[in-house]
Amino acid sequence: EPFALIVTAVIDELKKEDSRLNVNNKSTIFRINRDIRFSKDKSPYKLNRSAAIAPNGKKSIAQGGIYFEIGPGRVAIGGGAFQPDKEELQSLRDYIVSHPKAFRKAVEDEKFNEHFDEIFGDENKRLPSKELMAAAAIEPLLFKKSMYFFAEESPDLVESDQLLPTILEYHAAAKPLRDFIAKAVS
Repeated sequence: EPFALIVTAVIDELKKEDSRLNVNNKSTIFRINRDIRFSKDKSPYKLNRSAAIAPNGKKSIAQGGIYFEIGPGRVAIGGGAFQPDKEELQSLRDYIVSHPKAFRKAVEDEKFNEHFDEIFGDENKRLPSKELMAAAAIEPLLFKKSMYFFAEESPDLVESDQLLPTILEYHAAAKPLRDFIAKAVS
C-alpha cells in the first residue's frame, strides 16, 4: 500500500505536464510473484517494488515514461527503451540515423549526465543493414538492442520527505533523451 501511494503521487504530478497519461496503479506497478500455485518454492521472485509510468502503462515506457523501484538496499530511477520490440528498435535506430545531432544533444545534455552515468543495453555485433553499420561507426549506441538509463539512490531516501521530489527531479533530467526516444518509437 505505501508503494501504491507513492506511485499515485508520481502519476498525479506527471499528469500536470503530460496530458497523455491516462494510467492508474494497476497499469503501472509490476508484480512481485510469478505463478506459484504449483511450486514448492513460494518465495517472491522480486524483493523490490517497481513501477513504470508511461502514457499507455508499464509496457509502453519507451513512449516517454519513467521507471522506478524501491527495494532492500536501493532506490533506482530510470527510463528509456528497455527491450523494445523489433519495430520499435528499428524505428529508434532509423530516427537516430536521420537526427544524429539531436540524439547527441540529448545524450550529452548536462542535466542528464549529472543524474545518469550511461546508456545501458545489450549490444548486437552486427546490424541489419550496411547503412546502419556505416552509421554505427559514427554513433556506436546504434549497436544497442535496448537503450535505457538508470541511477541508484540511497535506500534512506524512502523514509525521507525527498522521495517524490527526487523521482520527479530524475524524470525532468531525462526529458531530452526521453522525448527523443518517445518521438522515435511513436
